[in-house]
Amino acid sequence: MKIPMTPPNDSGYIDKFLSDKEKFRLVMRNSSSVDASGRYLHWEKLRYLEPPEGLTNEEWWVATKWARDRIQKTLSLRGLDGRSFKYSVPDSIQEKLHWLDKNASGSISIDQPLLNGQMRNTYVVSSLIEESIRSSQLEGATTTRRVAKKMIQQGRTPHDKNEQMILNNYRAMIFVKELKNEKMTPEIIREIHRIVTLKTLDDESKIGNYRTEDDKVHVVDETGEVLFSPPNASEIESRIFEICKFSNCETTENHFVHPVLRSIILHFLISYAHPFVDGNGRTARALFYWSMLRHEYWLAEFISISKILKQAPAQYGYSFLYAETDDNDLTYFIDHETLVIQKAVEEFYRYMQKQLQDIEKTNEVLSEHDVKGRYNLRQYSIIKHAIRHPGYVYSIGEHKTIHGIAYDTARKDLLGLAQTPEILIKVKDGKAYHFLSPSDINSRIEKMK
Repeated sequence: MKIPMTPPNDSGYIDKFLSDKEKFRLVMRNSSSVDASGRYLHWEKLRYLEPPEGLTNEEWWVATKWARDRIQKTLSLRGLDGRSFKYSVPDSIQEKLHWLDKNASGSISIDQPLLNGQMRNTYVVSSLIEESIRSSQLEGATTTRRVAKKMIQQGRTPHDKNEQMILNNYRAMIFVKELKNEKMTPEIIREIHRIVTLKTLDDESKIGNYRTEDDKVHVVDETGEVLFSPPNASEIESRIFEICKFSNCETTENHFVHPVLRSIILHFLISYAHPFVDGNGRTARALFYWSMLRHEYWLAEFISISKILKQAPAQYGYSFLYAETDDNDLTYFIDHETLVIQKAVEEFYRYMQKQLQDIEKTNEVLSEHDVKGRYNLRQYSIIKHAIRHPGYVYSIGEHKTIHGIAYDTARKDLLGLAQTPEILIKVKDGKAYHFLSPSDINSRIEKMK
């Protein structure tokens, strides 16, 4: 990754355009915040494209900037250069926001019966685990998804810092979910950081505490080149105070900030302030989820933005750099993040559709043997899994974690599958019981007629 080229300054072109009426008309005719394809492009990309006839790339850029200046909205928060952050909402972003309002908002019900019944907690827990794994992997954790998921489900102690980071993220996601109705404070931000970095930092005094002037913190690429140097440590407390006011809708913006945009901007501002020596990205993404849930985008409980971000981490990084190198214009980051959220929601819908199809297939199998309706949906999910994984061992603790249910409920679910007729085999392991998926599970189901 490299630092994008700084865009040309428009000051040298003003006199030229004013003295050449034909050129001025060309500029104004091509004055648009986006290109012909509706893309909000940075100079780094626009300079390589063919400009409108009669204009150079630099002149086209100036025309683009003039159009953006007319529609941009200013925030009360400021960047390193002392100038305010700003953003605009072109049609492409408006369209995505409208889509999210329809498909992720608390005011719109989702046509998914699984989310309104006993399996809701199951899918919430699954998404929390997925986000905790992917968010950690974005920051360099190397544990595989399968191993990490098993660790959380079984309640196993982490074996190393990579696993600890993932477990921390999982706990942080639960923490912000529980705080969705509370106002954000500097103390809560520090607590989120404490949770995500517990037992992972070499200097434990930095856990939950802001960096100091002695901490030489920079954002670097894989070669060690410095991409971004955050604000001085002396500014952190005041910046965090202002960020909290913004997240709580207490700042002095004289315009409406769409809740999704507010959540995305909060994500950016925490990353930009970089208040901690490490764990800033994980803290920022956790706060994004808090903000989305606070504004009743309840489907945020079920999605993983980090899973989508990990598919193209360079684009994620460049969305920060474009904003930082082009007059604090947050539109680049907003444009990228709204697309990421939309993709995450779409992926969840596809996942739910597959779950419904799988349950229907399991229902068909059980219906053939006249036992439909005997089991709850959690038990159906075990039967479905057991049919595909003979020899798999289920535990009460793992079932409890996966579905977000009480221990006694998990115990009854598994015992119900191990009683006559025995779909699972109950095996005693010390004082505890485990439940085995037998190799002849299909014939056992058939005997249930």
